[in-house]
Formats: sequence, C-alpha cells, structure tokens
Amino acid sequence: MTEPRSDALTAALTQELSKKTSVSWLRYDGRTHAAWHIWLDDALYVISGGNEQPLPGIEDTTHVEVVMRSKDSGGRLLTWVGEASVVRPGDELWDPVTAALVSARLNLDDLAAAAADWAERSVVTRIVPTDRLVESPDALSDDAHLAAPAETRATTRGALPRILHRRAKRRPNLS
Repeated sequence: MTEPRSDALTAALTQELSKKTSVSWLRYDGRTHAAWHIWLDDALYVISGGNEQPLPGIEDTTHVEVVMRSKDSGGRLLTWVGEASVVRPGDELWDPVTAALVSARLNLDDLAAAAADWAERSVVTRIVPTDRLVESPDALSDDAHLAAPAETRATTRGALPRILHRRAKRRPNLS
C-alpha cells in the first residue's frame, strides 16, 4: 500500500465529498461515530447532545479522523484528520453556522427556536481539515473497519404479537 498523499486534488475531493454527502464517520477516543454534518466555509460542522445525535466527548477532543464514503456505493473514499473546536453561542461563527444547520436539518419541531435550544443543550463542533490524510482514493487500507455497536439503553418492546385470525390464502380453483 502506498502512503496517502495530500495535495490540491485531495483538498478539493475533501470539500466536494463533504458537500455532497450528509453523513460521515468520526473517529476519536478509540471509537467511530456516524454523524450528520454540513460543510460551510471550508470546515465540517456537526451538532451533538440534547435532542441531537450523540457524539460523546467530541467537545473535549482536538483531533478527529473523518471517514468520507461514497453516497452511491457506500465505499470508503477518503479519511482525513481535522482539528476540532467548539463553536459557542456569542462567537462570530455561531449565527451563520446555526442558520446553515437549521436550514439543512430535517424534521425540526420549531425552526425559530432551534438555535436557542442548541445554545442551551447541544454542542456545535467545527472540524477543519489539516493537510494530513489517513487514507486517500489511491491508498485505501484493506481493513474492513468493522466494529461492534455501542452499548445503549434502547431495547425492543418484546416479542411481536400473535395474529389469531389470519385470512385464508385463496388458492386459484384449477378445475
């Protein structure tokens, strides 16, 4: 396997993949998390906590590996390292970033109150690409990157209910 290279082409690929896809995989603290994101002004933004996606400990990390996959086939295309920082309410980036997140976020109950809710209960993280690549299209690892699902409190309701009176399947009369 060749060493991944970083150049203008991979910078453009990073930007294009981040714009075209809305989900990436973030690796930090020894775990990988699927994350919904937006791309704005040469950086990736994710929101977590509160009623949003769980990304435990992202506010405490400084470097994140971002795995970008093809929107069509789901295959890995690029893995880059980014510097993570928290965008706080009152920062100059807060208003434009939360406006972009609100416009891209599906199924929000109250569009007008979303930014205020995020300021209280969530964390907006900015991930800026560095010049360091882990994998590039011409140097992908053979590792499958399989992992066990994270522990969760979520459970199933139990066994499915039995159906007592099924309709009889009508077979065609052959004679």
